[in-house]
Amino acid sequence: MPGLVEPAERLPQPTVDELDLPVVLAALSDPIRLAILHRYLVDAAGGIRSCGWVGIDRPKSTLTHHFRVLREAGLLEQHREGLIRSSRVRVEDVQARFPGLLDMVSAWQVPAELLRVEAAA
Repeated sequence: MPGLVEPAERLPQPTVDELDLPVVLAALSDPIRLAILHRYLVDAAGGIRSCGWVGIDRPKSTLTHHFRVLREAGLLEQHREGLIRSSRVRVEDVQARFPGLLDMVSAWQVPAELLRVEAAA
C-alpha cells in the first residue's frame, strides 16, 4: 500500500539492570567505540543521529561491528527504519547504573586521526 510507513524497529539491548560494568568497560576499551560514544554525547548533544553521521574514518562494516558492541553493552539504543539505523546514547540508563561514567567519556579528546577529513567545498 503506498504511503504505508512501518514504525522504527528497536534493536535488542540489555535492560538497565542487565548493564554489566565489565561489558561496558570492554566496549569502551576500543578508541573507535569511545570516539563514537563521545561524538553522540558531545557533538549530537545526546540526540538521535543516523549511524553514518558519526564521521569516523573506518569502513562501514567495521563501524557496524562497533555500533553493535556499544548497543549490546547497553551504551547505545538503536532503531532500524528501512535501511537507516539511528542511534542515541542511553544517558539516563547509564547514569543511573554507573554515575559519572559518561562525564569521563565527554571529557575525553577524540584523536584527530580517527575522524574523517571532509573535502573542502
